[in-house]
Amino acid sequence: MNESYFTYYTIEKGDNLYEISRKYNINPKLLAAINGIKDNEYIYPGEELMIPKSGYSYYITGEGDTLNGVKEAFRANMNTLLEQNKTIYLLPEQLLVYKD
Repeated sequence: MNESYFTYYTIEKGDNLYEISRKYNINPKLLAAINGIKDNEYIYPGEELMIPKSGYSYYITGEGDTLNGVKEAFRANMNTLLEQNKTIYLLPEQLLVYKD
């Protein structure tokens, strides 16, 4: 995944996913999914979270997703979607990114 799509946040003592989500104006479930954790999972000081940058759309694939369905979800241009996501497996829980 292109690192320019994210900033990184180092977890501090007392942090929780909900408050970090509020600070960065992102849905806690999406933040958890992007980082490969459950939204109710404990996070540890010193760990880093990927925080999605604004201006991009993020999609977590699910069972049965198709490339055309993802394109429609993003309201995307297919060529641009493919350029911005070099490897698309369409397996559950793959993170895809799109920017107009």
